[in-house]
Amino acid sequence: MNLVIASDHAGYGLKESVKKYLAEQGHNVIDCGTNSEESCDYPVFAKALCKEINDKNAELGILICGTGIGMSMAANKVKGIRAALCSDYFSAKFTRAHNDANVICLGARVTGEGLALELINVFLNTPFEGGKHLRRINMFEE
Repeated sequence: MNLVIASDHAGYGLKESVKKYLAEQGHNVIDCGTNSEESCDYPVFAKALCKEINDKNAELGILICGTGIGMSMAANKVKGIRAALCSDYFSAKFTRAHNDANVICLGARVTGEGLALELINVFLNTPFEGGKHLRRINMFEE
């Protein structure tokens, strides 16, 4: 699968771990930065990731900041993006199944690496159910 990942300085360490894991799983990963723990502005990286998805260079995205909140707010400002902040299995599964989320947001300061990888796995492997859920998505995309 073609995936895109980005983080700010707070999420850099987790981003690098996730990127390595995804490559080991055979995914093609586009890294939109940041490339260090030097302080930076998360909206820049959220916007870059969203562009990759909207340009069809990646199917799904992963955004990481300190809490995941800022990245999710920034990403959801971009038309065509449905970003969900997830910190538990159920949310990661059903944001794909019912909301067809195309970006998962994680908080590196509140989610450990092991849990983050589990959330990403369920997010990537859960298909959208369509049906009544598509009708609802269309309602807020209009």
